[in-house]
Amino acid sequence: MNQHPQTAQTVAQVEHLSRHYGEGAHRVTALSDVSIGLRKGEFTAIMGPSGSGKSTLMHVMAGLDSPSEGRVWLGSDEITRLGDAALTKLRRTRIGFVFQAFNLVPTLDIMGNLRLPFELDGRGVGHEDQARIDSLIVALGLDGRQRHRPHELSGGQQQRVAIARALATRPDVIFADEPTGALDSRTGREVLGLLRSAVDDEGQSIAMVTHDPIAASHADRILFLADGRIVADRGAMSAAQISDTMLGLEDFVGVVRAESQRA
Repeated sequence: MNQHPQTAQTVAQVEHLSRHYGEGAHRVTALSDVSIGLRKGEFTAIMGPSGSGKSTLMHVMAGLDSPSEGRVWLGSDEITRLGDAALTKLRRTRIGFVFQAFNLVPTLDIMGNLRLPFELDGRGVGHEDQARIDSLIVALGLDGRQRHRPHELSGGQQQRVAIARALATRPDVIFADEPTGALDSRTGREVLGLLRSAVDDEGQSIAMVTHDPIAASHADRILFLADGRIVADRGAMSAAQISDTMLGLEDFVGVVRAESQRA
């Protein structure tokens, strides 16, 4: 893998990234010439109107999708042209994922789900790994439920298991895609608090795609996308400030699309 000389403080980075789908008249541009880095030990929210490219950006940064143009790094290692096998290994060892749909294995109990990343990596669960899993179970309020299967847990409990699984391997970065989307507001706040504490207490790096201003208000940094481009890069903001910014973006997108249709 090629080394990037300027990524000492970034966990993931893209330069001049574009992503297109389809060909000719049917081609859709999801991202257009995006250059951005996610910083270590920071909670970053990625926001934008529907179709702005926020999930595509996360998927490319996480090695789940490939760029049409541009380059992608995980830390100082370029992953742009890695093959499927190398990307799969990299995702298992250096990236954690938390999805809206939890993505737990229904036939495994909670302990089995938490041990799964280690088993898939072929290295098994060592004493130190098991101690970390046990401490995460206690910290996330799951003690006593290790032998429960996912269907025996509430949505909030399942999402806590997904967070514990993402944290267990001490990944370089965790990507969270609408992690509170399937939860009620109170449980969603608890889950966001857990992600926040992972950053504050463990120095974890988290990038979260969300449409929810309240969720984004937990972040240290907010990236706003519109029509496949980053249009604002802000520090921490209140939910009200984020809502105002999003309304402005949607108005901006509406004007741009109306003008392009007239042209």
